[in-house]
Amino acid sequence: MKKEIIIENLTVQAVAAEGKCVAHTPEGQVVFIEYAVPGDVVDIRVTVKKKNYLEGRIIRLVEPSPDRLEPFCGHFGLCGGCRWQLLPYRIQLEAKQRQVYDQLSRIGHLQLPPMRPILASDKTEFYRNKLEFTASDKRWILPDEDPENLTAEQKTGLGFHVGRFFDKVLDIRRCWLQPEPSNAIRLFIKEYALSNGIPFYNIRENRGIFRNMFVRTTDDGQVMLIVCFAADFDGREAMLDAVAERFPEIT
Repeated sequence: MKKEIIIENLTVQAVAAEGKCVAHTPEGQVVFIEYAVPGDVVDIRVTVKKKNYLEGRIIRLVEPSPDRLEPFCGHFGLCGGCRWQLLPYRIQLEAKQRQVYDQLSRIGHLQLPPMRPILASDKTEFYRNKLEFTASDKRWILPDEDPENLTAEQKTGLGFHVGRFFDKVLDIRRCWLQPEPSNAIRLFIKEYALSNGIPFYNIRENRGIFRNMFVRTTDDGQVMLIVCFAADFDGREAMLDAVAERFPEIT
């Protein structure tokens, strides 16, 4: 059994790629840390050890950064859709612009003119116009849940894939990425499928009917919905009719 590596009192220095932040050990080794904020002082558990860098997860927040925010989504930390909720928007913009500049200049070896500041969005919530939600008969089980006490219906999920697990879906109660009626449509379809015995798909075993759904919204209130099934079935038209009756704004 490999010995657990703990590194204490690391000061997080900057935002890195893929939603991580970077720090350095006293010996100068690079450490990439998930769910950190520049200015945090943290103790970490090393999860990946490579020749040129380490990766780690925070096990204790010794001193939070003055820039650290409280995440507003109840799914934060499991869902990979909004990994920067801990960061103020201005820091997100600075990090994105710096990453683009570094990739073009350092990796692409391009000579760039001075870059103007990135244009900020007016919205930091409900700004997406399209989302895909995946159905699964074996959703991601939350840490405080006992799978032995869950019924087959309670194990179904309709939401986003959990990182690094192609066959696991995090059931989403409320998503802050897309404006309504996106959440309402997703919840209605899930409840309808369960109430009418429409099997949720199992991608690992290639069985089930209800696979996924796409919702697209526009600024002028139009809504488009696509529901994907693994095969045709007798209740398909009834399901779509029920959705259309409940949400007449779907165009």
